[in-house]
Amino acid sequence: MKQWLAPLALAVALAAAWPRLQPPTAARFTTPAAAAPAAQVPSPAFSERLLANPQPSAHAATLAELPDGRIAAAWFAGSAEGARDVAIFLATFDGRQWSETRPIVTRAQAQRDTARLVRKLGNPVLASDDRGRLHLWFVSVGYGGWAGSAINHVASTDGGRNWSEASRLITSPFWNLSTLVRTPPMPLADGGWGLPAYHEFAAKRAEWLRLDAQGRVLDKARLPGAARTLQPAVAALDGGRAVAMMRDAGPANRIPLATTQDAGATWQAARATALANPNASVALLHLADGRLLLAWNPQTANRDKLALSLSRDAGATWSAPKIVEDSPGGEFSYPALLQGRDGTIHLAYTWQRKTIKHLAFSPAWLEAGP
Repeated sequence: MKQWLAPLALAVALAAAWPRLQPPTAARFTTPAAAAPAAQVPSPAFSERLLANPQPSAHAATLAELPDGRIAAAWFAGSAEGARDVAIFLATFDGRQWSETRPIVTRAQAQRDTARLVRKLGNPVLASDDRGRLHLWFVSVGYGGWAGSAINHVASTDGGRNWSEASRLITSPFWNLSTLVRTPPMPLADGGWGLPAYHEFAAKRAEWLRLDAQGRVLDKARLPGAARTLQPAVAALDGGRAVAMMRDAGPANRIPLATTQDAGATWQAARATALANPNASVALLHLADGRLLLAWNPQTANRDKLALSLSRDAGATWSAPKIVEDSPGGEFSYPALLQGRDGTIHLAYTWQRKTIKHLAFSPAWLEAGP
């Protein structure tokens, strides 16, 4: 009888896992901004603010809109990037002012929740779903540098006041290491997400994760022709088409662009654009009026200049850069973009590595003079 126990257990395990072993159904993007044009906002409305940061260093902002219309921003902050005291911080904006900044994930908390060694925390990514939940994915490192990273997930049902325990995504059978996030996911029609990601161990390359509604990884694709690229920023154009623009780790120092026609299942080979890139992250947004908005450092070296550009032809051509920061020797990097339901565009970015800066403006402001 005992000789049958192992085969029986294997058969039961395979039967339980069978649904997850099947190929996932075809994905479709949801594009609420394109489906419901945003309301008009005053022109040329513009405001700028420096967020309160309780630590000496801040980096890697991310934005999401809450059900009540407030804007949530998260970033990592501590004594320095990679330090053991780095935590993920959150603040919210009600249209007039930012709330008090508070930590929402600490290294000790992430280590306790995942039951794994966590030496440092990195890039956070926020997103809101259509059920009112706020999601946060963030990077953690147990061993080595950023190449030894993993992705973790927490969620909040009360606008970021309280969060679930952190869980670690399974993105690779090989030690489950060296998958990172930086830019926001694209919601899918089945309730899941398409999550831009990237790999750094031994080689740098852009990747795409498909998650189900429970946050489990269903599929992973590497973007072809995207060697030595990082941090793909993706904008969905409709249910199937999307554009990805990436950080170039050199030597071309040009922003690569890739496209998909099937919601990320396959990607056309990335090609270098004419847009300069100093090995720095970019942000990409599909506006309600159909244009693409790009936030980028418009030079091949240094991050002391930050600009915005528009495309009316899905990224084939771009407007001249509209400069929002220009200070030799400074740093203005890792931008994040969001358009609220009222039409206001929000831009957040690392300001001098000291804090996060927030700009809010109308679409008409983009057309105004320098």
